[in-house]
Amino acid sequence: MKLEADLDLCQGHAMCELEAPEVFEVPRKGPLKGRVRILTEEPDESLRAQVEAAVRYCPTRALKLGG
Repeated sequence: MKLEADLDLCQGHAMCELEAPEVFEVPRKGPLKGRVRILTEEPDESLRAQVEAAVRYCPTRALKLGG
């Protein structure tokens, strides 16, 4: 499973961080403030349900799950 984020679409709603905090972070400060940061691009298979929920609930469809 491989993750990608389109930072042009991301609006910092942080739904991904709520669903899978081990995988996603939306910084509140700094240069990436309000933009998703993927902590691990290839998360462990045990996190699949949380990652799929994060992708599904992203309001702007900025996340993509492949492989």
